[in-house]
Amino acid sequence: MKKEILDRIQQLGGNISKVKGLSSNNDILSITFDTVLYKRPIDTPWEKAEDSEPIYGISEFINENHELFKKDPKAFYDKIIEKYYRLTIEGYGQMFWEGQPFTPYKQGTEDYEEWNDEFIEDDIDLSEITKVTNETTPDFIYLFSSYGYPDNYYICLSDPNPENPTLFGTDHEVFFREVTNEGNLEDFLNIFMTKEELLEIVKKRIES
Repeated sequence: MKKEILDRIQQLGGNISKVKGLSSNNDILSITFDTVLYKRPIDTPWEKAEDSEPIYGISEFINENHELFKKDPKAFYDKIIEKYYRLTIEGYGQMFWEGQPFTPYKQGTEDYEEWNDEFIEDDIDLSEITKVTNETTPDFIYLFSSYGYPDNYYICLSDPNPENPTLFGTDHEVFFREVTNEGNLEDFLNIFMTKEELLEIVKKRIES
């Protein structure tokens, strides 16, 4: 796997200590996260639109802790990180690293037993995947989940560029009946904010 990808995963809070460098797919499966991921806002400046706050609800949290900010700014910023950068299912618009095999076409696996009947139906559409991999019955790695649309993201073990594979999105409501090409993994990882990048955005908002 590309060094730039591993570096970015580490910056985002991923644990890459078990990466051996023997294969990109094994490397990905060895990575773990004890935190969540947030996309960087890209619509309009936060100063002008609440909808573009970097994390859902953070404006209210900042207002509730205004006295702490005046008293102890470092404690205030630490509290922001403690609240948002942890594994929580409370919805803040976060995404989750999954890093699990998904093998609906591979006989002998639990995924095959559970999913193969559905994956041989006519309405399954893997055309976006086949364009990239030339594979009609691929094995996947389930890489990210989210509260948005699509809410599931996968890469293929047969990707022709395993060092920087293509990410595919699908939603539970149209599971693999609609699939989108989300670009390569390196670019996708760069849409997320590190803890430090979030604090820079917050500081610009409240200290300007």
